[in-house]
Amino acid sequence: MNPPDFSVPSDLSDSDRYLPETARRHIVPVLPDDPAYPESRVPLHVVLDNLRSAYNVGSIFRTADACRAAHLWLCGMTAHPPHPKLEKTALGAEHAIRWSYFERNRDCVARLKELNIPIVALEVLPSAIPYHQFDWPRPVALVVGNEDRGVHERVLRHCDAVVCIPMLGIKNSLNVATAFGIAAYGILQQWGLLSLSEPAARLPLQSP
Repeated sequence: MNPPDFSVPSDLSDSDRYLPETARRHIVPVLPDDPAYPESRVPLHVVLDNLRSAYNVGSIFRTADACRAAHLWLCGMTAHPPHPKLEKTALGAEHAIRWSYFERNRDCVARLKELNIPIVALEVLPSAIPYHQFDWPRPVALVVGNEDRGVHERVLRHCDAVVCIPMLGIKNSLNVATAFGIAAYGILQQWGLLSLSEPAARLPLQSP
């Protein structure tokens, strides 16, 4: 396999160039087809259930890569690479993380069940557990749903748990990409993977 190109792409926005050179030396990109990929990732799987906005999908790709999530599972109307709108917000992250697409969300759920990965939905329900109080299993598949309708009832029926983000204002929900980021970093915090005393590439990771 040819060695990956670790140079900074010329089309990155200015905000992505603010990372100092000293920090860049600690970053060791691992491409999805690299044999070392599974061992380099956090055992967090992300299911996107019929997301309407390709921009939101791209943002989730970028955040999922920042978390070093293991896999993105895209379902139904959810955009998937190659897609110009997705690529605009993913900024190359779509090339750094493994993903799969399922036309039917039921098939995605069935595959996760085959892999014995617990499925947890992020949804606004009266019975939902606040995400920061939930005991997150390792591995886990976190499901986020459509911007208007949320996670499909068909998927909810097969989830092992439902969690929520407490809403303290007049609105009862957040943008789906924002909500995913909050929950994902909450998971990493509970798993003890956010220590600032170690460079990111040296954190003790596990993969299913």
